Amino acid sequence: MIAPSILSADFANLAAEAAAVEGCDWLHVDVMDGHFVPNLTLGLPVVQSLLKATDIPFDCHLMIEDPGRWAPGYAEAGAYNVTFHAEATDDPIAVARDIRAAGGKAGLSVKPGTPIEPYLEILREFDTLLVMSVEPGFGGQSFIPGVLEKARIVRNLVDAGELRLIVEIDGGINTDTIEQAAEAGIDCFVAGSAVYNTADPGAAVQQLRSMATSVWRP
Repeated sequence: MIAPSILSADFANLAAEAAAVEGCDWLHVDVMDGHFVPNLTLGLPVVQSLLKATDIPFDCHLMIEDPGRWAPGYAEAGAYNVTFHAEATDDPIAVARDIRAAGGKAGLSVKPGTPIEPYLEILREFDTLLVMSVEPGFGGQSFIPGVLEKARIVRNLVDAGELRLIVEIDGGINTDTIEQAAEAGIDCFVAGSAVYNTADPGAAVQQLRSMATSVWRP
């Protein structure tokens, strides 16, 4: 699965930028509040408007404080998958259940320096695990390969039938890094600059998909 990130798109033409990647699996929407991360991007009103402009399922990545207050609203608006950060709440299970009750899939994200082991027991409550391969907050950062061990741990649990979720990665994914991420068992690849900083974003999506598929291990 390829999820182009509109963080790297032209914010003045988001509807057209979404249309440019028709055929992708999800449209990744980075919501930043200027508190949990130092950057500030967009919020629910923009998501509500953009949902009307495309049929691509939305993958909303909330890099925000107090996700319990805000996350369900994105699911209610029609986002397919709503991911929040483990580091932003003391009760991730409650947030996940509220997202699901609001009609969305629930995702948990962990920063590069956050170990996955403390969260393995609660991943049954989630539909997606988003492994951050850069520090959240800004696009265009370099891939951190060390985070792939987290993906391998969770992939093995999925393969063993102990978990049922999508393993997703976000940060520095491009033609130089996607194959090593695929080899680690990643299901869904978020790509911003590697898609939108090209002459043909749609073709970039297909190239990334082909590269990942060539080495992905089920």
